[in-house]
Amino acid sequence: MTVLNLEAELLQLLAPWRAGDEIARGVRFLRASADVGLQLAFDLRGVDVLIDVAPAGDRSVAARSARFTFSYRCEGGRASVNPTLGLALCRAVAAQAVRNEDRVAERLQRARDPSGTARVREVHVSRLLEPGSHGTERFYKLSPYIGCLIGCRYCYAQSPVAVSRRLEMLPETPWGSYVDVRVNAAEVLLEELASLPPLPIKFCPIVSDPYQAVESRYRITRACLDSIARAATPWPTLVLTRSKLVTRDTDVLLSMPQVWVGASIPTADDDVRRHFEPRAASVPERVEALTALRAAGIRTFAVVQPILPGPIDELAALLAGAVSSVTIDVLRGEELAAADFDDPRYTRARMDDWQQAQARELRGALAARGVLVWRGELPPELSA
Repeated sequence: MTVLNLEAELLQLLAPWRAGDEIARGVRFLRASADVGLQLAFDLRGVDVLIDVAPAGDRSVAARSARFTFSYRCEGGRASVNPTLGLALCRAVAAQAVRNEDRVAERLQRARDPSGTARVREVHVSRLLEPGSHGTERFYKLSPYIGCLIGCRYCYAQSPVAVSRRLEMLPETPWGSYVDVRVNAAEVLLEELASLPPLPIKFCPIVSDPYQAVESRYRITRACLDSIARAATPWPTLVLTRSKLVTRDTDVLLSMPQVWVGASIPTADDDVRRHFEPRAASVPERVEALTALRAAGIRTFAVVQPILPGPIDELAALLAGAVSSVTIDVLRGEELAAADFDDPRYTRARMDDWQQAQARELRGALAARGVLVWRGELPPELSA
């Protein structure tokens, strides 16, 4: 089954603009992406700006056409965009879309899946590596799957992925109950590795966990790692997961010239983990997986985002025994986890001041144990 190419439709929405075109003085259209929702990337006077595209609705946005809405941001929400420039860019994009949206909407309607009932879909893709950036860092994002059966309710990927599914006219389906398996990912990746300039590659649970349950059957992540291992040029690779299944691929990981494996570990208290992440591996299982990989000679790291309740000193001790570096960030929206945070035991964790205070305490506890804490998207060996 081949899923509708939403990226191609996004490009048609802006026709005759093409990737690389300077659409105004100091404004260059960079690319379209349908990996995490529908996004248009622009270089706006030296700043990378993303325009999020969604079906027409009532939410507050910067600009709208008859069929779509447009809003602007920087990737990850870690930088700001000049509001005047961002608004002007959205309006220019909306004006361009008006000329093409009826034709695009007609193609979307014709491509509608008449059943729309599949929860695990086998799909083919024509492109896999998605350019990403944070400040001066440049890298590729790689998603062997779209959708995630682990289904953490606070995951911020669910809203943009839902936008793509609505445009494909798929039925409303709860996050955590569907996944698209990119069955030809490894073959497409081999072609891209031979033609693209080498940059770090991130397998990250942004739109899916690379080691969610379906990986046991399909082995797409393993096949992609093998493609990177066999590439003529070394490609630094990061793998991030909430699953213990990653240890299955120790042999492939050891064959790769530059690889880092990380786990998301938001708390030392597994009862808390169970409350927020009931289908993910336990905290002890994640720590054991990282410890085993580190003992095998693989560089390991941890991501603490969001910070969930639990003893900070115990969390720092767990991480110090399993990884050489940690990156920390705070809760960035509750999504469908409002009821989880409404529990009186955890209400404080939704507050930004609590998150920031816990982050400061954790940084100090890790520094006292000699564990490097880094910011950004790449570990210090790659971002220097």
